[in-house]
Amino acid sequence: MEGKTALVTGAAGGIGEAVVRALAAKGVRVAAVDRDAERLRVSVKAAAEAGHEVTAFPADVTVSSDVDAVVAEVESVLGPLDFLVNAAGVLRLGQARALTDEEWATTFAVNTTGVFFMSRAVVNHMVPRRSGAIVTVASNAAGTARAEMSAYAASKAAATMFTKCLGLEVAGFNIRANLVAPGSTDTPMLTSMWQDSAGAQASIEGSPEKYRVGIPLGKLAQPQDVADAVCFLLSDQASHITMHDLTVDGGAALGV
Repeated sequence: MEGKTALVTGAAGGIGEAVVRALAAKGVRVAAVDRDAERLRVSVKAAAEAGHEVTAFPADVTVSSDVDAVVAEVESVLGPLDFLVNAAGVLRLGQARALTDEEWATTFAVNTTGVFFMSRAVVNHMVPRRSGAIVTVASNAAGTARAEMSAYAASKAAATMFTKCLGLEVAGFNIRANLVAPGSTDTPMLTSMWQDSAGAQASIEGSPEKYRVGIPLGKLAQPQDVADAVCFLLSDQASHITMHDLTVDGGAALGV
């Protein structure tokens, strides 16, 4: 992967930041994209101090014109994109019947429409070169019902099927499109769901009253665990894998 160029969204924290560092450690030039310009600046500075080739490109994946502009800028500054990782995501919790219009719209704008905008822009650069690999970070919730997570689960399910359909359409151009579906991962998104210090153990043990099993491996995923799966699917080791959904959840979805 050394010498390749990647664009990673949601790069200012959580799984996205871990993906940036994992790719950069393999010698990949990384365009780090996030709408939080200050957090992105701090994250990229830390990566640069660690000797990684990472460049910040603040942009909002929910704005089509911003996405087209940043992809063009990245290719102009860093060179042709070999990889795209859609890792930007938001979580809005609540009973389905109580969700507001804004909560539903925001969830889909980032988790689904953002994936569409960014994938469309990048693929249209990849197709003439007949080469490329895409990974969308979805969720095990895309295939397993979760109480109070209807907007999130639905948005990730939509992003999952979009990515698979895209993969089918561009396979003839030697472009692969896969998914990584994390479960409970030690990120700010997960900790925002916890009520107290017992939150981590509750995630591991599960919640029978909410019909949620725990994590059979008995531990939370670390962002690096997910980043490793992303790197594998982007790499030549996965050269014959496309339209695949790789679940990284310690068994929480029971293999579904």
